[in-house]
Amino acid sequence: MKYAFAKRVRHLQSSVVRDILKIVNQGDVISFAGGLPDDGLFPTQAIKDAFTSAFEKGNKAFQYGETEGYRPLREVILQRMAVKGIKGYSPDDVLVTTGSQQAIDLLARVMISPGDVILTEEPTYLAALQVFQSYEAQIVSVQCDEDGMVMSDLNEKIKQYNPKMVYVVPTFSNPSGRVWTLARRKELVRLIKKQHVLVFEDDPYGDIQFTNDSYTPIAALDNGSHVLYTSTFSKTAVPALRTGWIVGPYQIVRMMAQAKQANDLHSNSLAHQALYELCQNFDLDGHIQRISEVYRTRKDAMVYHLQQARNDGLLHFVEPKGGMFLWLELQEQVNAEALLPRAVERGMAYVPGAPFYAQDPKANTLRLNFTHATEDQIETGMKILVEMLQQVDMERAQLKSR
Repeated sequence: MKYAFAKRVRHLQSSVVRDILKIVNQGDVISFAGGLPDDGLFPTQAIKDAFTSAFEKGNKAFQYGETEGYRPLREVILQRMAVKGIKGYSPDDVLVTTGSQQAIDLLARVMISPGDVILTEEPTYLAALQVFQSYEAQIVSVQCDEDGMVMSDLNEKIKQYNPKMVYVVPTFSNPSGRVWTLARRKELVRLIKKQHVLVFEDDPYGDIQFTNDSYTPIAALDNGSHVLYTSTFSKTAVPALRTGWIVGPYQIVRMMAQAKQANDLHSNSLAHQALYELCQNFDLDGHIQRISEVYRTRKDAMVYHLQQARNDGLLHFVEPKGGMFLWLELQEQVNAEALLPRAVERGMAYVPGAPFYAQDPKANTLRLNFTHATEDQIETGMKILVEMLQQVDMERAQLKSR
């Protein structure tokens, strides 16, 4: 039978990362493809205890809950955000979502009409691009350097396109790992207030820090009128709880809550109650510090084993100060997607960088995740990658000499 799907499905695309993981899971491959935290570091006992505490509240814990999420958890979220300087909100301004991915979808659902322009970093989070494309937005990339968006280009594109929204991941971004300077963050807020444009700040990785530097969220520089902020417990507690949140202007969050009612009524309220108990009875910040130390060591190992190739001009990267990813730019003529089958055959996998671009994709880029592999696996995987790049360079040199 030929099925008459809705016209909007033509904008749906499969996730490149998920497709790669399916291939990787079929064989003995060291994967640096997924954005996975290390399951060996999950606070398993603490989560068991948290659920036990939730169960002890009786059958009421299993009942339907508020669309906005378990109110005591929303209060805890406000406390945690206040430490980062995001203040002035009430629990009614917070919507707890099924991961921060749902926050992206709900915001796009209530704010984006077909043809609306969204400005993004270059490159940017792949799954956000998928959401925006599914709602038929026009996505326009803004030039970026190591310090974040180039403000002169942002200013020009705001004037040229009159965008509905600017989507940014300013702290340890996925995929590039870059961190915006405070000056760029302040200038962004100045520009969007002058031009009356919303900013959507996505911050899933900001707590995973490798230095003693502090980073001010863009939302902390706003008065609650122009910036929406989303984050998640997936990278700091466990992904399976699927609990994120968004905070921002009350009218927008209210509309998102109504859209969520039509979508799933509310997220997993039992998980919300367990997370509340976890935050009350477990040192979550101490846990985040411990996993950050482990991830920093693994990042250091990856950087160390790529350093010679970097010195030889085979690749370039900016060492991340936090987060979960290392972004590589290969020699200009090298196609990372075309090389992937060769890498998998040799026993390692990465994500090609082209899908992270809304416009003018760079085929010579790739993303590596360093949080889900051991140091021994990182050494082996980087050796495979470097040897492969050396071989490709040799093959190119031989072709030139003919």
